[in-house]
Amino acid sequence: MAYENLSIFEQDFWEINNSLNKLLSATNANAILLIDKAGQMITSVGNTDKIDLLSFASLAAADYAATSQLAVLLGEEEFKEIFHQGKKENIYITIILSRIILVVIFNKSTNLGLMRVRLKNTVVEMNKIFGNIFNKLNSPKINEQTKATFTDDFKKAAESELDDLFG
Repeated sequence: MAYENLSIFEQDFWEINNSLNKLLSATNANAILLIDKAGQMITSVGNTDKIDLLSFASLAAADYAATSQLAVLLGEEEFKEIFHQGKKENIYITIILSRIILVVIFNKSTNLGLMRVRLKNTVVEMNKIFGNIFNKLNSPKINEQTKATFTDDFKKAAESELDDLFG
């Protein structure tokens, strides 16, 4: 499958980040990442200071791809959820609309059961948000007038994120 670049409109970006921040707060997770299946980082929330985000995104996408092939070998279409447990950190991966990978990084201060319950609500929200995004991108009516322009607030927030990432 070829992966095209994903364009996210400003309002959708803020909805995504708000939803992820609610999940972060509700679960006491360390960080949450959204990655496309090609391994490109879409956004992240939480404490990502000690994570090489570019490498992590690529490896998380490869992990999901490998696990998907294991599912096929077992006669499954895909595994929608993957859990990795470490001594200090855990990773929970789930898929959104078969195209977006959501990764939750958490430690023992987060209850796995609670996290899974809260995550289900976030996945429902993300399915709706990304469903709307994909509909907009596939709509022949999309043109320069209907595309949202980036406001100064968005530009400042994006610049701040880049400064934090590469600063």
